[in-house]
Amino acid sequence: MTSKSEINLQNFYVYNSAFGQSDGEEDKKILFYYPPKTDFDTQMKNVGLSEAIVKFTDTFSSDQLCEALHTQKSRQLYYQAEGGFWMVMTVGIPFVTKVKDGTEYFEYQSDDVQDNVYLAVLRQSYQMFRLFKGSFTSILSNSRGDVIHLKHKLDHFFSRYLLTLKLNHSDILDIFQGIQFLPLDKQTFLHVQCFVNLIEATFAQVKYTAFLYNDQLVWSGLEPEDMQVVYRYLVTSLLPAHLETELQGGSMPRHPSSPFLSSHYGRFVTGPANLQDASGGTGKVPKVYVNNDATPEIYHLVVYRALSATVCLFIEGSLHLNLDLFKRLDIFLGPQLTTLVSEVAEQCGRQAAGINANSLDPSPKFVYFNKLNLAQKSTVHLDSRRTGNVAVTPEVLRLLADINADKARMSTTGETILKTMTDYWVVGKVSNLREFYVVIHQKNANLIEINDEVKRLSDSQLKSIFFHD
Repeated sequence: MTSKSEINLQNFYVYNSAFGQSDGEEDKKILFYYPPKTDFDTQMKNVGLSEAIVKFTDTFSSDQLCEALHTQKSRQLYYQAEGGFWMVMTVGIPFVTKVKDGTEYFEYQSDDVQDNVYLAVLRQSYQMFRLFKGSFTSILSNSRGDVIHLKHKLDHFFSRYLLTLKLNHSDILDIFQGIQFLPLDKQTFLHVQCFVNLIEATFAQVKYTAFLYNDQLVWSGLEPEDMQVVYRYLVTSLLPAHLETELQGGSMPRHPSSPFLSSHYGRFVTGPANLQDASGGTGKVPKVYVNNDATPEIYHLVVYRALSATVCLFIEGSLHLNLDLFKRLDIFLGPQLTTLVSEVAEQCGRQAAGINANSLDPSPKFVYFNKLNLAQKSTVHLDSRRTGNVAVTPEVLRLLADINADKARMSTTGETILKTMTDYWVVGKVSNLREFYVVIHQKNANLIEINDEVKRLSDSQLKSIFFHD
């Protein structure tokens, strides 16, 4: 009988060699280390080894930075987040416990840990830190070079964030970190846009607005790179946690003092839990940093939800939020959003009916990503919660990331077709900064039939997308 271990986080640290150059001050280069109870000698040894590996690999190519170190039992990933600031993550290779001739031994499954996937996870950790705390250099600049202040920020964030990592469910979507958009007809989209414009015209404090329906983005005023990180936070962390709280607490409460009693289903996800209880204050409203590559801007992230629609309001960070503002937002947003979400839901229902009517063979699954606008669509993944709820085997899912890693050998256009021992056909197409991956499970199909099926799927699902043949 065999048993398999899981991919686990062995350590995670941030260092900058420039901070510990004097004798006896080497410890200053370590800005954060996880697990926190690791003895100091081990921390210094691991960071010192990472420094040596980075310097050694730099002698071969100054353009290509060190990214990964492979050993039998672990995989170490390297990411230079900012100049001189290195982030290192070590994950344990899963192993299968086997018995041969009465002796137990471990067989390590190194193919389960893919460099491009876990490098993406490491980059995401920095992007998420920067969203809520700002960049490393800006923190130092604002604190007059106080490294201790930076260490406190790193510890406060990563000591919590690392516990939420789902390493066993990381896959090709982590590489893309795309945004799932909701296509609407012109009239419905115009109504959403008018609603957003009305919010920003009525409340001058609101600088940007984002509108989501069922975890799909309809509208955002943020730059795509900023919305990319905010979107991931919303659909993988904030909204699932809010939904779980709602389910545990029963049905969504209405607002007894609202004049729109029959139609007002809105409530704040970040903000006051009860607008009628002044003692509760304004609740927890996170501050986020956007436009970090230029001049960082700080905003309060106020999230409001009605039924399946979510509105994100980015309010000037320098403003003091009070209960009166939230009451006015609730009176304005609640009734209009409840009405608008009904229209969006009706439009989505018509779209779903059309797709089901035109779908002759539901078996092919696909993943699509457009690097130009960060649009992402997947029928391989059954939801956006990143919990491993997928429609293919883990082996096939890893093949998608393998094909993605191999696309660097292609020009701007290329195609890869694979067939597995279990009769899965896996196709990867790259063209015009767009990627399209298809999984088909057909035992007796040939290459021509698979190619025709991929074309049919591309035509039906991506009608306006141009792929070179």
